[in-house]
Amino acid sequence: MMGCGRAASTRVCCVAATVWLCAACGGSSSPPTSPSSTPPSGTSACAAIGSAPSLSTAIVQGTPCSTASASVVLVNLRDQGGFPSGSCSGTVIAPRSVLTAAHCLAGDTASVRVWPGTGAEIQAESFRAHPTLDVGVILTAQDINRAPIRILVSRDARVGEQAVIGGWGLDERGNGTTLRAGTTTISAVSGTELQTQFTTSTSSVCSGDSGGPVLVSEGGVWAIAGVTSATAVGGSCALGSSFFVNVRNASVMSFVFGLVPNAIRQ
Repeated sequence: MMGCGRAASTRVCCVAATVWLCAACGGSSSPPTSPSSTPPSGTSACAAIGSAPSLSTAIVQGTPCSTASASVVLVNLRDQGGFPSGSCSGTVIAPRSVLTAAHCLAGDTASVRVWPGTGAEIQAESFRAHPTLDVGVILTAQDINRAPIRILVSRDARVGEQAVIGGWGLDERGNGTTLRAGTTTISAVSGTELQTQFTTSTSSVCSGDSGGPVLVSEGGVWAIAGVTSATAVGGSCALGSSFFVNVRNASVMSFVFGLVPNAIRQ
């Protein structure tokens, strides 16, 4: 599964675009650069991504999170001409490494900048996309100064298990530029893929959330079980399933740990 490529007739990828539906892998608007954040308060799904909720409540049916310490970062993409070509989400897995989706790094993406949510953007030193599965790794020349999130390698996610999703994508009103997190339930698991099903009481990924994590709890620790890849076509992000690459896949683990040997396993 590589972005929209494996099942383009039934899925749309989640690169930030100019419309509420992410209708194609390529087209997108200029990425957000400096969304405002609110001082943290309380606990919620935001805690799973190393953050805290802001004072306002609104991913789709998620909660805006403070960006002061969050480990889910904004990935700003630029084309061959140096112009903004879209944005994705990513998760810090080592001091200078970000896990994201391969389709964010493919096509006309010539350079990548990581924005932790505060301060200046960090230029990527290099980036690599898995050749067949929708997982990519971004490497920077300087520390991102966010606590790395562990990668779940000891077991697969389980059907019926509660999970947390996070990203910089659109909410149910089509608003972006804000880091959000929400809860959902794992609905299907295979050797390459995890799925969640949107309901009125759970959250869903949307445009701009590609590359962000789906997290499950193992040993009292939130760990990355999958990487956000696509949503099913269904009229809006609040319909159908969301799809994530299973990071426990042998090829994915070899790819990620080969590039980031200091990523922490759980």
